[in-house]
Amino acid sequence: MNPAGNPAQAQPKEDYGDKGLDFLEKKGGQDPNKLRSVNEKVTDTARGMFEKATGKKVPDKVSN
Repeated sequence: MNPAGNPAQAQPKEDYGDKGLDFLEKKGGQDPNKLRSVNEKVTDTARGMFEKATGKKVPDKVSN
């Protein structure tokens, strides 16, 4: 259970890709928490494009 007592609202573990996108949004004056599901799709798509182009897997620490 998370500190708030509600396990359904636990924050997902962020990888470096998520943190980088959050940083850019904060710099642009946006609230990254409002766009969390969109951010996940963006970073997942970027990871998939990289893996398809290079044939190499991205480490989970960078993007999961």
